[in-house]
Amino acid sequence: MSKVEEFLTPAEEQEIISAIRIAEKNTSGEIRIHIEASSEKEHYERALEVFHLLKMDNTKDANAVLIYVAVNDKKFVVYGDKGINKVVDKDFWNSTKEVMQNHFKNGNFKQGIVDGILKAGEELQEHFPWQIDDVDELSNEISKG
Repeated sequence: MSKVEEFLTPAEEQEIISAIRIAEKNTSGEIRIHIEASSEKEHYERALEVFHLLKMDNTKDANAVLIYVAVNDKKFVVYGDKGINKVVDKDFWNSTKEVMQNHFKNGNFKQGIVDGILKAGEELQEHFPWQIDDVDELSNEISKG
């Protein structure tokens, strides 16, 4: 098995998917997780590429958030679309990354991702509250590359 398959257990993956559902329950925003072994590109550039490949740039309110993890490289990126970047505090993404990084340093990757999802969900809820006509625009499944 590659490091990507070993990174999270199936039960941990389900907990992450549940966290996405919880986070998205109160917002029109969308959250996705992408995990891959490594990237030959700079990680921010690769996260942006994955964001487009997953069609996350096509949400109605441009309010999707990608958490990208390169397992072997020990790098991750939290990337938000332009709609959310216009309204969140300047340091929001760094504070989200810090929450995740504290768990990652202790080897608790699942909890780091879950906490990142829930933190992003709270911010999305504040700026993009759920509306009666909202639909889940993107899959909640973990993407792997």
